[in-house]
Amino acid sequence: MTEVALGLGTFGDVTRDAKGKTHSFAHVIRDVLAQAVLAEEVGVDAMVLGEHHRDDFAISTPETLLAGIASQTSNIILSSGVTVLSSDDPVRIFQRFATVDALSEGRAEIILGRGSFTESFPLFGYALEDYQVLFEEKLSLFTELLKETPVNWSGTTRPPLTNQEVYPKSHSGAMRTWVGVGGSPESVVRAASFGLPLMLAIIGGSADRFAPYVDLYHRALDQVGKPPQPIGVHSPGHIAATDEEAIEGMWPHYEESFGRIGRERGWGPRSKDDYLNEVHHGALYVGSAETVAKKMAATIKTLGISRFDLKYSTGPMPHEVLMNSIELYGTTVIPMVRDILAS
Repeated sequence: MTEVALGLGTFGDVTRDAKGKTHSFAHVIRDVLAQAVLAEEVGVDAMVLGEHHRDDFAISTPETLLAGIASQTSNIILSSGVTVLSSDDPVRIFQRFATVDALSEGRAEIILGRGSFTESFPLFGYALEDYQVLFEEKLSLFTELLKETPVNWSGTTRPPLTNQEVYPKSHSGAMRTWVGVGGSPESVVRAASFGLPLMLAIIGGSADRFAPYVDLYHRALDQVGKPPQPIGVHSPGHIAATDEEAIEGMWPHYEESFGRIGRERGWGPRSKDDYLNEVHHGALYVGSAETVAKKMAATIKTLGISRFDLKYSTGPMPHEVLMNSIELYGTTVIPMVRDILAS
């Protein structure tokens, strides 16, 4: 089996200090930089930062923080997860990530998505009723930009480009760009139609229920004559010395974060039993290093993926706790996963 890349992801969830005071966005951003530096030190393959525009997440421009991380690291992949393509300009996204690619000598990577939150639409003057066409047209333009040749493109969402060069070119000449999807068949087929790698965001339910989407993606690539592409999974979790410590340590932060989102979206409250079911049978990779490693390896084998990113931050979980989780992930979980996959 091809060696799997094992990364970590965060949205820069806003944390609190020991006295319960909420940290500033600036404080959280600096903490994420420190977390990324530690991640490289302990052997993590990728650092993945997600874009949001709300008061519970500090990161709104992943590429800006990735540029800072680039200056203090030398090996780790620097990725967004996701960049909200629908409410941004594809040319500017390409230029910003090409700049990160230059600073990092070829380590920049992009995961494009429609975004599960919609705050960026009114913020940047886009209409939610254009949700579908914005993403499809901008993804079409972005795939042209990735060729790094003169661009010819036209659509309804922005002025056309005619034989237009875009600068700077990337350091690597070919920045890997994934499409992040939440599990709709249409999104899976769209990624395949553009010949782009697929990143599955699995935040609920067992991983094996996504096997039909993996199969659909492979079949869709074949039907449109595109070569095989990598598939990855992005899921939340937390690692501590014991299963009990990890489960009890994450629960209040999970309850707070998902409870708020649930109230905003009209969901019912998340009970402790719901949480435990996700830990033991679903999409939460929570427990000791051994427990998390076994569950990650099982998912990798079941879906045949080549990348797994663990979202290690949930709600106001303290920076020190996150640093401990990162250290366990790099020093213990990653070697265990590799040993299981090799056996």
